Amino acid sequence: MDDKKLYEEWLTSPVFDEATKAELKAIAGNDAEIRDRFYKDLEFGTGGLRGVVGAGTNRMNLYTVRRATQGLAKYILNKGAEAKGVAISFDSRHFSPEFAEAAALTLNANGIKAYVFDALRPTPELSYAVRELGCTAGIMVTASHNPPEYNGYKVYWDDGCQITAPVDKDIIDLVKDTAYSDIKTMDKEEAVKAGLFNVIGSEMDDKYVAELKKLILSPEIIKKQAENLKIVYTPFHGTGNVPVQRMLKELGFKEVYIVKEQEEPDGDFTTLDYPNPEDEKAFELALKLAKEKDADIVLANDPDADRLGVYAKDKKTGKYIQFTGNMSGMLLAEYELSVKKDKGLLKDDSTLITTIVSTNLAFKIAEYYNLDLIEVLTGFKFIGEKIKGFEEKGRGTYEFGFEESYGCLIGTHARDKDGIMAVVGLCEAAAYYMDKGLTLWDQMLNMYEKYGYFKEGIYTMTLAGEDGAKRINEILDNLRKNPPTELAGYKVLKTRDYANDVVKDLTTGETGTTGLPKSNVLYFDMTSDAWFCVRPSGTEPKIKFYAGIKGNSLEDAEDKLNKVLAELKKLGD
Repeated sequence: MDDKKLYEEWLTSPVFDEATKAELKAIAGNDAEIRDRFYKDLEFGTGGLRGVVGAGTNRMNLYTVRRATQGLAKYILNKGAEAKGVAISFDSRHFSPEFAEAAALTLNANGIKAYVFDALRPTPELSYAVRELGCTAGIMVTASHNPPEYNGYKVYWDDGCQITAPVDKDIIDLVKDTAYSDIKTMDKEEAVKAGLFNVIGSEMDDKYVAELKKLILSPEIIKKQAENLKIVYTPFHGTGNVPVQRMLKELGFKEVYIVKEQEEPDGDFTTLDYPNPEDEKAFELALKLAKEKDADIVLANDPDADRLGVYAKDKKTGKYIQFTGNMSGMLLAEYELSVKKDKGLLKDDSTLITTIVSTNLAFKIAEYYNLDLIEVLTGFKFIGEKIKGFEEKGRGTYEFGFEESYGCLIGTHARDKDGIMAVVGLCEAAAYYMDKGLTLWDQMLNMYEKYGYFKEGIYTMTLAGEDGAKRINEILDNLRKNPPTELAGYKVLKTRDYANDVVKDLTTGETGTTGLPKSNVLYFDMTSDAWFCVRPSGTEPKIKFYAGIKGNSLEDAEDKLNKVLAELKKLGD
C-alpha cells in the first residue's frame, strides 16, 4: 500500500484514536511529510525500534509499540514461555512511561505477565532485572543518546542480553506479519486484578546496587582517597542520577558535585543540543562546575545510563582532557586487569572482548596480561552473547568488554553495557592512581608509553530519508566493488566484507571467512597497525567511517589520524 493510502487508512480506521487522527489531519496537503511518515514501517531491527515520535507507520507511537509487542508476544507464546513474564523499564524521554505501559498491557492481553518499574531506571538495571526475576524477555523504552524528538524500544532475551540470532530474526518476522487490527490490549485495572501487571521498584534497586558493590577491587584505597578525589557528575537529565549518587555515597566518596541544571529528568534535554557523552558541547556545564570545584574527573552518562563520557584534569596544564570511548575503555581495562593480576584473580581462560571498530590497543593489553581476545561485530549484544557462550560451554572467563562508542561492562551481573558501574569503576581507578600520585591523564600517558600511541577517530555522514538510505547503500556498494589499495600513505593489506563473509589478503590473493554473522560492514587492515571500517548506523540515518592508527607520539598520532580521516571524507563525497 502506498503512503497516501496508508495515510487515509489511519485517518478513517477505528483502530486509531482521535488524537492520532487530529495530528495527521494537521499535515493534510503536505505530501513530503505524509511520505516520510508512511513510506515504510518503522523498522523493527535486530535490537528493536528507534525513531521520531509521532503518528504514522514510520514513527514511534502507541500503535507501533503495540505492534512490536504483539509480535514479541506471539514469539513468547510459540515458545511456551509466557509464565516467566517480561521485565519493562523506561527512560526520561517523552512518552517513555506511556510506551512502557502500552507494551505491558499488550503482553497482558496475550496472557503474559509484565514486571514494570515504578519509575525510570537505567538500561543496565533492566538487563539485570531480567535475569534476577527469571523473565523470558525484557523491554527497555529508550532512544539512548538520540536527539529529544526520538524514542525507541529495545528487546532483551532471558539471558539479559539484547536479542541476537536466531531469536531476533524470528521476532522480526512475527512483527512484520502483525496487522494493526490484530493487536491486543486490555484495561490496566483488569490486568492488575488478574495478576498480569506487576510493579517493581526499590527492592530491585537494592539487589542491583549490591551486585555492583561486589565488583569493587580496591575498597581500602577508596576509603583512603575518598576526601581527596573531586568528582563532577551529570546524568544528562536521564536515569543515571539516583543510582550513581547512591553508589558513590555508599562507597564513601565525599567530594561529589552534581550538575544541578542537568540533574532532573527532562525529555526535552533543555540544557543540551544532543544528550550524547561523545559530544564536547554537552559537557559545557559540567566543565564549568569542574573548574569552580577544581575537580579531578568529570563524568557523564547518556539518558539511559549505558554509556559514559569522561574528562580528566591534566595537573600540569590545568586543562581538562576529553577521553574517547576507546581511551576510557582501555584505561578501565588496564586498571581492572592489573589489580586482578596483582591479586591472583586472572585465570588461564580469562578473556577480553571488543568490537571490530574499537582500538587495536586492546590487542596489546590482552597480550601483556596473557588474555584471550575476542572481536565481535558492533553492538554490545554480541559481547553479551559471548558471556552466555562461556557459561554454556564451561570455558572462558569474562574479564572486561568494551566498544568504542563509550560503552563497557565490568562484571557479568548485566549483559549490556553498564554506565553506572563504569562511573564507579572510573572513580575507583582515579582513587587508585591518585594514591600513586597520578591523574587519570598521567596514567593514560603511561599506557601510551607502554603499549604505543594508538589513536582512533570517526567521520559520520547524516543522510536522512529515503534518498539518504539509497546514498548510504551506494557508498558501500562502490567501496565493495572498488576497494582502495592505499589510503593516506598506508597500504591496504587485507579486506573484510562482513556482508559476503569474505576476507581477502591483497598480497597473496588468498580468501577466507570472517567467522562473524553477516552484516553490511567493510573493514580494511593496513600497514603499521592502521585500519579503517565503514558501516551504516543501526539506529540513525548515518554512515560511519571509523579509523585507527599507531603513532610515535601524541602529536604524530594526531597528525596521522587526521590525514586518514581527510581521505575517508573523500570516499563519502
